[in-house]
Order: sequence, then structure tokens, then C-alpha cells
Amino acid sequence: MSGINKAIQIFKIKDLRKKILFILGIFAVFRLMANLPIPGIDSSRVQQFFSGNQYLGMLNMFTGGALDNLSVVMLGLGPYITAVIIFQVMTLIFPQLAKLYKEEGEQGRQRFNQYCRIAAIPFSALQGYAMIAFFKSQGLVAIAGWQVLLVSILSITAGSMILMWLGELLSEKGIGNGVSLLIFAGIVADFPRSILQMANTFQQSEIFSYILFFIASVGIISAVIILTEGRRNIPVSYAKRVRGQKLYGGVSTYLPLNINPAGVIPIIFALSIMILPTMVTSLLKNVGGPVGTVSGAMTAFLQNPWVYGVLYFFLVFIFTFFYTAVTFDPKAISSNLQKMGGFVPGIRPGSSTANYLSYILKRVLVLGAFSLGLIAVMPSIVQGVTGVQQFNFLVGGTAVLILVSVVLETTRQIRAQIEMRDYENF
Repeated sequence: MSGINKAIQIFKIKDLRKKILFILGIFAVFRLMANLPIPGIDSSRVQQFFSGNQYLGMLNMFTGGALDNLSVVMLGLGPYITAVIIFQVMTLIFPQLAKLYKEEGEQGRQRFNQYCRIAAIPFSALQGYAMIAFFKSQGLVAIAGWQVLLVSILSITAGSMILMWLGELLSEKGIGNGVSLLIFAGIVADFPRSILQMANTFQQSEIFSYILFFIASVGIISAVIILTEGRRNIPVSYAKRVRGQKLYGGVSTYLPLNINPAGVIPIIFALSIMILPTMVTSLLKNVGGPVGTVSGAMTAFLQNPWVYGVLYFFLVFIFTFFYTAVTFDPKAISSNLQKMGGFVPGIRPGSSTANYLSYILKRVLVLGAFSLGLIAVMPSIVQGVTGVQQFNFLVGGTAVLILVSVVLETTRQIRAQIEMRDYENF
């Protein structure tokens, strides 16, 4: 009953009710756009092609079916996410960009985000053209003339930019991170179709495999929750300080280090790296001659389940360390602790604290990166063991990780707003 009471309480609060209704309205606009296709599509062949392509099927799940509909939002938020990732990597190369991102406060972050928005426009156009060329080579799209091609590319680019704008509106006027909420909506939107497919293909002879599959799904979801919420607490003490006639400090607390500080970004990196060679070799294998022969062999090699699993796990493991190095700065944390009078017991402030934090982080990351890689390849393992191929939406490691993260974060923010209002009333 407590959950029902909480839901009733949420809708009784005018501000929260408006925010939730606004989020649902944006979701409705997103689903409408996901069903507006570009011209010249053979729908039946598109469905067959996506059902037989593992990589594109996973991307289609994230867009809520917008990709296999070849809609104007077929790229989803991919171009914007790509731009953000590239600019964050560039902070390691260009000191001025790193200063803008890390040291100039909120104004610097706004400028950094503006650069990402501008860069997302050419990325959308390039990815849109690459997608159309790829689908055209497979006979899925019949676009005659450069005028129709240009209109299609402009439509796809505009669709991605509108989604980016909707995501920022959600962040500004809704609850939680807008980009994450739209990705969440895309994943959830594919659930009804997956459940319907499950019902249509159900056979009583496979009941044991189905039970085993659902048990594995519960286990994977539990593992994702543990990975998302897992922390390594580092004790921190604050020295006593006298200001005027008052005494401050003298308390002990903890500095939490996430087991997986990189979130789902390493998986997105790995998917991007693995999908690009597959698309290129699929295009080149139709050329003929030595190039076509080599491309065909590479396509078959990359689509081998064992090669896919090992390569996917390795890339996720490596990118977890790489992205954490971009976003987590032990020196900055050590400096901030020292400025506030904090210190780790038994460790000297300054460089010694930074080295200690780096040492702890590396040890934690080994567990986090291994767990994240295992969750990423778990769908292939479970499907191979059980023989059930239709329910990737239940055990898709990336999808579950995003769903759990968004639900936990949104629930946390709603709870905080309810408690704040209860405190004000008190």
C-alpha cells in the first residue's frame, strides 16, 4: 500500500504532477516521430533484414523501433551522444577544452554543451547518409535522384536535432536526465512488440528453456542493480576550524567511489566500434573482385558468435578504464578535499591523496569493468544455453543497465522532492 500511497501523493503535488505529465507528453511526441518514415521503403524486407542482423537489431531496440521503420528519428540521440563522447575525449588532448569543461564552472559547461550541439548537426548528416547508403545497398530503400536523397538526409538530421531539443527540455522542465529518459522510452516502447512475439512463438515443448531463461533474466537484472548501486567508501575526516566564536568541522564521512563510474558509455563505445566495420564490409562485399572477397570473409568473421562475444567483452573492459580516466580526476578531488579541510586518515593531503585515490579506483575498476563486460555479453550466453532467441529485451545487458539506472535515478529525485515538500510543510 505504501507504493500506492506514494503514487497518489505524487499526483497530489501540483509541480510534480505537471512534470510527470510533461514527460509523458514528450514521450508521445517521440513515439509519433518514430512512426514517420522517410520515402521509398520496402517495409516487409526491412523487417526481415533487421530480424537477421544482430547489431542493427540491438540499435533498433534503443530507438524503440524507429530504425527498422526508417523514420525521421532513425538515428535516435546517437549523433548527439557521439559528439559529447568525442568532445570529452578531446579534453585529454586540448588543455583549453579541459579547462573549459572542468574549471570554468557552470558557464564553461554551457559553452562546452553548445559545442556538442553544433557538432551533432554534421554528425547527424553524415550518419544519415551512411545509413541510407547502407540500406540502399541492401535493396531496402529505393531513392531516385539527389533531390529525394537530400530531403531524406535533411529530414533525418532535423529529426535528431528535434530529439536533442526534446531531451534538453526534459532535463530543464522534467525530472532526471532528458537524454537518458528518451533512451529509456525507446527501449520500453519495444516491449509490447517483443511480448507479442513471445506469445506467438510459444511452444509447450520448450517450457523448461523458457523457465530457465526467465530465471536468468531475474539474475541479470539483480546483477545490474548491484553494479549500479555498488560503492567503495573511502573514509574522510575534516579538521576542526574556528570561525569567529563558532567551531566547524571535526566530523568523519565517506567519499563514495562507484564500482562502475562510467555507466553505459563503454558499451555505447564498444557498439559503435563494432557496428562500423560490419557496415563497411557489408557495403564492400558487393563490389566484387579481391575487395569483395576479403570484405565477405571479414563480414562472416565479425558475425561469428564467439568472435562477437570476445571482442565485445574486451572493448567494454578497455573503454571502462578509458572513459573513467576522462571523467574522473583524482588530483581535482584531492585538491578540493584539501581546500575544505578534509583528509583521508593515514594519507598525506595533496599528491599522496591523489595517488591513493587513483590506486583504489584502479582496483575497483577491474571488478566494475569485468562485471560490465559480462553483463554486455550475457544475452548471447543465455540465448546459447537456453536456445531461446526471442527475448533479448529481457536480458539485453545494455538495455537493462539503462532501464535500471534511469528508474533508480528518477525514483531518487522524486523521493527527494516529496521529502523536501514534507519538510517545508513541517
